[in-house]
Amino acid sequence: MPLTWTEDPRGAIVPAGTFAHAAGDDALTSATLWPHRSLPRKGMVIVIGFAFVMILLPVIAMLGTPVLWGLLPFTMAAIGFLWLALEKSYASGALREDLTLWSDRIELIRTNPDGPQQCWAANPFWVRVAMHETGGPVENYVTLSGAGREVEVGAFLSPEERRKLCDDLERLLNRLSRNA
Repeated sequence: MPLTWTEDPRGAIVPAGTFAHAAGDDALTSATLWPHRSLPRKGMVIVIGFAFVMILLPVIAMLGTPVLWGLLPFTMAAIGFLWLALEKSYASGALREDLTLWSDRIELIRTNPDGPQQCWAANPFWVRVAMHETGGPVENYVTLSGAGREVEVGAFLSPEERRKLCDDLERLLNRLSRNA
């Protein structure tokens, strides 16, 4: 699953003020979210190698003929375009979101693959988690509201993963506000 917590979000939350962002203390918990990649790098090498062999099978019959020199650039271009398309897919997968929770601050940092970082922070006591099952850009759209803004979280996750993320965030924020 493309979501990892540094500590189990169902674990105990310590009383408020014990770990404060302003004091430079470590966070209570943090999560890193990233888009799912169905093809790992090793799989990419296998796919390109397989495509190379399959494309060259008909070309082998042309060895020693002038037709080979007409087919070879197109077959190599096909392999090159496959490699470029897979690399572009991996580059878009460099997107990541880091969600960190202290007793007095919640922070979301979105690292875009080809742009600047986007940061949002608020006091967790005032933050509200909302899941928009319909009407959002994706099913089970999760947002955090606080500090005068509403931000999306994990829009690239599957609907089930977004539901679990929303439950974890609600549990953490509710427990934290009860201990305040």
